[in-house]
Amino acid sequence: MKPAYIADAANRQLERLMPVLTPLGVVLGFFLPGVFTRLRPFVPWLFGVLTLSGALKLHAAEFGRTIRSPLPMLACFVSAHILMPVVAVCTASYFFASSPDTVAGYALLFSGPAAVSSFIWTAMFLGDKALCLTVILLDTLLAPLVVPGTVSLLMGAKVTMDMSGIAVSLILMVVVPTIIGVTLNECSRGKIPALLCPWLNPLSKIMLMLVIAANASPVAKIVRIDDPMVWKIAALCVALSVVGFVVSKLTGVAVKCNREKTAALFFSGGLRNISAVTTIAVSFFPEAAALPSLLGIVFQQSIAAIMGKTLLGRRNRER
Repeated sequence: MKPAYIADAANRQLERLMPVLTPLGVVLGFFLPGVFTRLRPFVPWLFGVLTLSGALKLHAAEFGRTIRSPLPMLACFVSAHILMPVVAVCTASYFFASSPDTVAGYALLFSGPAAVSSFIWTAMFLGDKALCLTVILLDTLLAPLVVPGTVSLLMGAKVTMDMSGIAVSLILMVVVPTIIGVTLNECSRGKIPALLCPWLNPLSKIMLMLVIAANASPVAKIVRIDDPMVWKIAALCVALSVVGFVVSKLTGVAVKCNREKTAALFFSGGLRNISAVTTIAVSFFPEAAALPSLLGIVFQQSIAAIMGKTLLGRRNRER
């Protein structure tokens, strides 16, 4: 068997295990904090490789075709970055009125950019991949402005933020690797992605787990399984994630998208880049603000599978 074939088979297996890998990362970080805390200095670099792996699959021409019909993208942006952050903050403020840092964590969680993994789910459910990729790219490029701006507008002076630090971190972890990946793909006419992606694809799944474990390790000491507050935060994460997918589905219906475009909006609007959000939360916010994203990442991929099957129907089983 050729090494590239083995790497591709490993990647397919890791894709099937995505609902397990992300919770496993949290568990490793919680129970082995001494080990994974040592990875913290390398998290921005690991995350940059994660972003580069996804960006190598992006084509500029696909964005041009999608941008000529901007209504679905604008609708997705409104639902994901205006409606859902407001709903999340209002709901969290009701349940956690005495903990503004926890509320800030929900604001951060639901203002994050679209997850690169939404492309995987869009392809599995036969959605419009070009639309999904365009939303991911534009959402990623705007993240240094949107994320700190949204949290600042919703939270005001209730939390202390290093907005310039957050923006610079997002630029280095997300924007720069995205530009490099798209440029390499275009300049090489797909040759560089064909060479690198078979190896980067499975490696990125493992790196994702390591990033999650490294981000979970600093807050391990404040998380107690027997603490009702932890379960309350987790329950609200699940509820708001479900609401996010429902809102994304309704967004596609509202702008009269076909099934393919609706599927793309469903996953790109419902799945947030929680790894980036957690990295920002751990680096720039009090520890309590990291709990919603850490607990949210445990459930996100499983919720995507359940909501996709429930609201979109059967996925492509031959993929």
